[in-house]
Amino acid sequence: MEKLTLKEIAEKLNTLCPSDAEITEISTDTRKLTKGCLFLALRGKKFNGHNFVRQAIQAGAVAAVTDTQIEDLPCLVVKDTGKALLEIANLYRNKFDIPVVAVTGSVGKTTTKELIACVLSEKYNTLKTEANLNNEIGMPKTLLHLTSEHGAAVVEMGMNHFGEISNMTNSAEPTIAVITNIGFSHVENLGSQEGIKKAKLEILEGMKENAPLVTNADDKLLCSLKSELNRPVYTFSTQGNPADVSAEDIKEENGVTTFSICHEGKKSLAVLPAVGEHNVKNALAAYLVGTLAGMSEQEILCGLAKYQPTGMRQNIMEKNGQIIIADCYNASPDSMQAGLNVLRAYLAEGRKIAVLGDMLELGNMSEELHSRVGEMVTNAGIDMLFCYGTASVKIAESAGKEIQKFCTDNPDMLTQKLRETVQEGDVLLFKASHGMHLENIISALYGEEE
Repeated sequence: MEKLTLKEIAEKLNTLCPSDAEITEISTDTRKLTKGCLFLALRGKKFNGHNFVRQAIQAGAVAAVTDTQIEDLPCLVVKDTGKALLEIANLYRNKFDIPVVAVTGSVGKTTTKELIACVLSEKYNTLKTEANLNNEIGMPKTLLHLTSEHGAAVVEMGMNHFGEISNMTNSAEPTIAVITNIGFSHVENLGSQEGIKKAKLEILEGMKENAPLVTNADDKLLCSLKSELNRPVYTFSTQGNPADVSAEDIKEENGVTTFSICHEGKKSLAVLPAVGEHNVKNALAAYLVGTLAGMSEQEILCGLAKYQPTGMRQNIMEKNGQIIIADCYNASPDSMQAGLNVLRAYLAEGRKIAVLGDMLELGNMSEELHSRVGEMVTNAGIDMLFCYGTASVKIAESAGKEIQKFCTDNPDMLTQKLRETVQEGDVLLFKASHGMHLENIISALYGEEE
């Protein structure tokens, strides 16, 4: 962490300063506390950092940010310590004059963040959001890891409710923003896709008026932003819609996609170590970010070629002579369609099998949207469908009668049925919301956690 003083922080938080000490780190966890840090006491539904303030000071913290004065301890007292974390991150972020890219969207934001980081890393030492630390705590913590060695940063912004992205973007003050798409994730809280769009567009609130937005020309709710917004908007398309950058000649073969990037009248061949048209869209977003960050085309293409899928997002592997497409992190109708597209395109010696679990947080639209996925399955060219959970029964009911089906909400029954069914040469897609923990089914079948 670069130099930051307690006095600077107190002024930012508009509170009294107990000393003018220099801060070495901002910590929210006494288990990872370093001497000379500022301890920030967060409150949550299941924890209260204020219970550990005295322990933090005894362990070497210079002071604590709290929402109440603790007797005989050096405290910066604020109304809301969560908001204080965002404010401190904003203070610190403004010490760096570098490209800061913010990414949001219903589907694909983590993959797009990773692709952008791969691209920017060809020219800049790039800080990125690790894993899915994309909320009002994880995002500012990412910013606080900036150092003078960094030349760029990419931060992911997720949300469940209105106002969350607003808080994060005002903290990060992005120089470039990306909105991947508008789907149905969190529609239970936001009411409709229009509500989701409104929440995602909060990302613009922390940006300067001339800071550019990169977005999806193929998305019916985003394609009009170029004419609606009074700021530079750059668009991408894989479906032939008018856009600043587009993809043609998309070809997939066993985990690798090649395609032509069309930009300013020129075609360039791109190689992406991932499959699915949705990932081509994500790569086009990263391409545009690279150009806006002043990178050469060759640097951008090299960055795309170095991408590697991580975690539980469309991780393709071979086990026991079978191909497993493990995509167990989240699920919505859009990402289900993307996963089925990958399964359909994959060259298989045996059968194509979809193992689909419940999509969560869809509220009163759950039955309708699960039924819609069943229609997608009908057109996906698969041989067998395994549905896991209570809501996914609607997927099976809507899927074509010619497809062999098995439904259960019991993980042991699902594992056993798959063990009895799958054969060498089969290709299997595992796709569900993270809360369904399909990764445990994969682990039970193949002997290790993915």
